[in-house]
Order: sequence, then C-alpha cells, then structure tokens
Amino acid sequence: MSTPISLKDRIGRYGIWNVGLRAEDPARSAELGEAAAELEELGYGAVWLGGSSAARHAVPLLKTTGTLTVGTSIQSIWQYDAGTSAAAFAEVEAAHPGRFLLGLGVSHAKLADQYRRPYSALVAYLDALDTAGVPADRRVLAALGPKTLELARDRAAGAVPYLVTPEHTARAREILGAGPLLAPELKVVLETDPARARSLARGALAMYLALPNYTANFLRNGFTEDDLADGGSDRLVDAVFAWGDDSRVRDRIDTFHRAGADHVALQVITDAERDTLPRSEWRRLAALLG
Repeated sequence: MSTPISLKDRIGRYGIWNVGLRAEDPARSAELGEAAAELEELGYGAVWLGGSSAARHAVPLLKTTGTLTVGTSIQSIWQYDAGTSAAAFAEVEAAHPGRFLLGLGVSHAKLADQYRRPYSALVAYLDALDTAGVPADRRVLAALGPKTLELARDRAAGAVPYLVTPEHTARAREILGAGPLLAPELKVVLETDPARARSLARGALAMYLALPNYTANFLRNGFTEDDLADGGSDRLVDAVFAWGDDSRVRDRIDTFHRAGADHVALQVITDAERDTLPRSEWRRLAALLG
C-alpha cells in the first residue's frame, strides 16, 4: 500500500492567492479553469481564493486540474453557516477527493453586522463542523493572534495568516509546532523602481489599514502608530510586500520559508483592477522561483 501524500507535500512551497479566481459570473468559468490549469502547469501547488470565498468557487478550478489544491482564504464564518459549509464541503469532496481545503476566518467587525465574540464563535463553528463530519485535517484557519494560532494547531490542519511578516511567521511556527501547516500570504510587486513599487503597495494596503484586526496585529508585532499613518511607512510596506528585481523578490519570499513557513501564498499586485488575473506576472513569478 502506498503512503498517503501529506498536505505539505501536496501543496508544495508556493501557491497563488487571488480574488479574481473566485468570480461569481458563470460566464467566466472557462477563463478561470484555463488559468488554474496553467498555474498547475507552472508548478504552483495551491490556489487560494481571496475574499469571503466558498466551496462552490473552487469547482471551476478543480474541474480543469488534476493535482492542484484549492482553498478558501478565507470563508467568513458569519457569511456561511456551518451546516451549509459542511454540505458544500461534502459535495466538492465527493467530486474531487482530497483537493479542497476549507479556509476559515472571523472576518472583521466592519464587514459583518453579527460580529460578536469572534473567538468563541469560531470555536462553536468548528464544533459544528466536527459534528457534520468535516475532518480537522481538511480545514485551515486565518489565524493572527496567539489564541487563534493555538486553535489552528489543535482543531485544524494549520494556519493561513494574511498580511504578516517573517517575524510573525517565526512566532506562529513556535506556537504551531513542527507538524501543522503554516502558509502565510505575501504580496508581490514585480517592480524595481522604489517609488513606483511602494505606491502600488500602498494602494493595495489602504483597505487593510482601516481594519483593526490587522492594525492591532501590526502593533502587537513591533510596529507603531506612525508606521500605520499616511498609507503605511516604508518600513511597514517593505515588511509585508516583496518588491524589486527577481533576486530581491525571491530572497524576500525565501525569508518567510527560513522563518518557518511551509508554503507561501503569493498575491501579485499590479495597477489593474483587483479581480484581474495577472497571468503574465504569474508566469514571471514561476520562472524566478525556479
């Protein structure tokens, strides 16, 4: 009997995070499937569906690929109840066994009217998924703080932290231990001019600097209020974005692996609309990753 492939081996060291890959328009299904097939061919092990995505968004991508793992990053526990999530997971699992990961998170108070006691709500949600038969090793948590990282260690396959630094990754690894998956998201700007790169970065960062979950995590990890002002300091931008020439971008990505990441979910930032599929940049990124 062959030994089952571990989750870490299955998704490899690199994946792509993108909002556009979860498009709601059925007319885009063929486009999304074609893009996913190319990402698989380029060697990416996983695709992470940005925004509050759900199992149904993974289907067009799974249909056109053979080994690619598709995960939600993240599905808001406030937008989809546990029973609905469990039923959707079972349907996708039946059609594409072992290839879908349910990434869950508590979102933000500004984005969810029912936002109350988020940690307790997440624990209750996981309890409901257990009862409904969704395996712990097929779900991951968008964990930032220590308590939620511990929950990712104890009740899930691991953590998919968003908008973090290598230093956060190192602390997350200490909390998770060696076994669980640690797959931070990292934004990439393939631009060598510092002013242009940081301008693009600040355009992408602006929406997150209005969300206390992220700003509190920055402050908890050594940044100051000054770093959060005026679109973010150069120090902050350079910590949460990889930008520059190919060598510099590759080294920045490697920094996250050296800090303890098993896999890095790469979000390419351009001056196009946020739901655009930056396919030429994905090809260039795959080439520099080797």
